[in-house]
Amino acid sequence: MSKQVQFYFDVGSPASYLAWTQLPSLCQSTGAELVCKPMLLGGVFQATGNASPATVPAKGRYIHMDFARHARQYGVPFERNPHFPIMTLFLMRVVAGVQLRQPERLQPLLAAIFKAIWVDGLNLNDAGITAQTLIDAGFDATQMQALAADAQVKAVLKSVTEEAVAKGVFGAPTMFVADEMFFGQDRLEMVREALVGTDV
Repeated sequence: MSKQVQFYFDVGSPASYLAWTQLPSLCQSTGAELVCKPMLLGGVFQATGNASPATVPAKGRYIHMDFARHARQYGVPFERNPHFPIMTLFLMRVVAGVQLRQPERLQPLLAAIFKAIWVDGLNLNDAGITAQTLIDAGFDATQMQALAADAQVKAVLKSVTEEAVAKGVFGAPTMFVADEMFFGQDRLEMVREALVGTDV
């Protein structure tokens, strides 16, 4: 399949969750492949000098209201997580590791983590709650701990994060169609237009 959407994301980003709920069907309807690119948003912020909108109180209040609007528009559940920000280093290593070693289980893993954070409002800063979330989704928590500690997995997450920064990514989610970059869950129709206009 020659048409692709490269999806750079971090599970601690509510906008990434919202985009993820829509991208599979968007790609299916346009004959494109969804290529997930798990990155560490904190690393991107550090490299680019960017920061979460929540660091500006007025902007933080507005953007979460806007996320709720998009959730209603998309017909998906969404709740503001009272434990935000979620420190996602472990989670993103698990995501990168599952994608590397068990790619067929990536989407069920993302479904479980995104639901835990952005629907159920769980505190995934708590290792015990995180372990139970993984267990409930059918993953072995001990194996996931080992996966997150794996040197190859750490290197992959670091490499994709550096790749994102090199491509101009400054936040999540960021999508690429060919060399065209789209930032935010509110740019999905533009992603669709780019896919429709891409030669197959």
